[in-house]
Amino acid sequence: MDEKTGERLSLSAVTLRVGWCADLVSNLAAALLAEHCNTGDVEVLAAGVDAGGRKLPSNAWMALRRLGWSTAPPEGVKVNDRIVRMAQEQAGRALRSAKWRADLTAGVLATWPIDPSKRTPSEWDAVRAAVPGGKYLPSSIIKARTRQAATYLKANGRLPVDVFELEGTPKAARLLLLAACDGQQATIERSETDTGQALLRLQLPTRPDPQAYRDWTWVACPITLPPTVPASAVLHLPTLRCAGDTVRADLAYTHAVPKAHRTGHAVALGVDWGLNTLLSTGAVQLSGERRTTALGAGAQFRAAGVLAKQHRLCRLSERLHTKADQYMRLIAGHDHQLAPKLDVLRSEIQHVSQRRSNLNDALAWAAARWTVDQAIAAGATVIYVEDLRSMEAGGMGRTLNTRLSQQVRGQIADRTRHLATEQGIAVVTVPARNTSKLCPHCLTPLRHRKAPDRPTLAGWKWAICPHQDCRWQGDRDHGAWRRIAARGLAHQATTACDRTSGHMVIRTVLDNLEANAVLTPTDKTSRKDRTKTGPTRRRSTRPAPRRRRAPSPARPRGRVGQRPEGHAHTDRTRLPRAAHRHQGVNTTSTPTTGHRPQRAALGAGFHLHAHASPPRWETIPETQSNPGSHS
Repeated sequence: MDEKTGERLSLSAVTLRVGWCADLVSNLAAALLAEHCNTGDVEVLAAGVDAGGRKLPSNAWMALRRLGWSTAPPEGVKVNDRIVRMAQEQAGRALRSAKWRADLTAGVLATWPIDPSKRTPSEWDAVRAAVPGGKYLPSSIIKARTRQAATYLKANGRLPVDVFELEGTPKAARLLLLAACDGQQATIERSETDTGQALLRLQLPTRPDPQAYRDWTWVACPITLPPTVPASAVLHLPTLRCAGDTVRADLAYTHAVPKAHRTGHAVALGVDWGLNTLLSTGAVQLSGERRTTALGAGAQFRAAGVLAKQHRLCRLSERLHTKADQYMRLIAGHDHQLAPKLDVLRSEIQHVSQRRSNLNDALAWAAARWTVDQAIAAGATVIYVEDLRSMEAGGMGRTLNTRLSQQVRGQIADRTRHLATEQGIAVVTVPARNTSKLCPHCLTPLRHRKAPDRPTLAGWKWAICPHQDCRWQGDRDHGAWRRIAARGLAHQATTACDRTSGHMVIRTVLDNLEANAVLTPTDKTSRKDRTKTGPTRRRSTRPAPRRRRAPSPARPRGRVGQRPEGHAHTDRTRLPRAAHRHQGVNTTSTPTTGHRPQRAALGAGFHLHAHASPPRWETIPETQSNPGSHS
């Protein structure tokens, strides 16, 4: 609602006005990025001190103002200072994030290998030494940056100077970072009567190019909070972004949660990644005698349908990109009749990409929620996840390798950390080396077979331990989560907190601790003693089983027949409508003239060409049941 005029605004009107404000902010942020997106200014901002040696504020817009980096709207456009704040905050965040990419690109370019597709061990050591924090940096990140630079080399005949020449100036998104504003631009309050409602008030322009402050009015927007926001949480100003014909509010809130500890865990949940079965989990307990045992057989999160749809969208996106590239080669910068078709293809590519993004996001939240629920049910205080950031699919062709590498593991891990933090459960990343290769009970290299009933056929799904005293066998993924959980409990004293991301990690595997990362098999006890104590009882030779003590009635209670006893109610006086149509007591076939009923119409649910049997109350001898003859 517009508070100045009292007019109730529609969703489309609010979206339009938010879009006008977002355009003003993005244009100001784009001007800042174009001016300061270079190596010198990024180094100055990352240094953390101004020209006078004072420490820069943590807020990006304050840091940019301390350095004197400001911007102004076009001539004739009137905006308040809070609009400029949001632009400076957005540009400052982008410039700060460019520092890490700049150092990584500089290290890769300074140690450029002879063969960019395959580094030697000495070249790997050199590039890790040249990149800050390169010792624990996943190799996949270095490879991706190398491929990006190699593509630039192939297209331009030389290597780029820095990351800003390699990537270009980043674009400014159309969004409103209201966290950089104060009460003169936006406020948010939770309803006193309904904790699931909140009221957001903010100033929005009434035209795309406001000429004066009178062209800005206060708009009150009610927000329905999701059930995941606790009633006691403190709400913060959200980030508004336009999504089609609506406005999305990314709301941040703060509430107290239990503290997660790095050590002192007795029950842990191990999580193993897979391709067909996305997640395999199970709980492991560490007893006072330092014995590690598995709690149950574990569980698996299967998302075959979602993954199949994901692969279909991936194939569609690849075809659309191939077609768009061909159109671009044919057009070659000229006014061609294929230009309208190229625009349609680009919009379709954007639509498919949005569908893939939404599908991945939904799958990540579902898998993370399921993982945390498994930990809560098992009473685990820590979740150990294997670190697969360096895993790259290989040996199956370039296209298939790319598809297998485009998994949502990173998103699932981030969502799991978010949900586990609310429950006070720690999420620790452990090295993935030999988790599927060694036996979880004796650390003997496993033999992988195709299936449990094919012990001689080589495969990957079923694992068998060849050790004569162990002989453990099971699903490969189930053995992996046992190894991951046991390794995490054995190395929990070495858990560290990563300075960059703040995540808990176990960086290396120590041989003396790994020797204790084995599971103690539990004794399997039968619930019933099946020892044979006498001769086998004789089985009855009657044509129909006796399922009741009382005999069948001497004759039917109606004009219809009766099925064999034990298969239907005996007090039914008529058959269902579909069966009554062409099926009597002694029916043996479907009528050949007139209407021919199909499928269920033949017998109210019977299989095609199956009919009711004639009554057998005169052919079955009515003898008393002998309980001692039952098998």
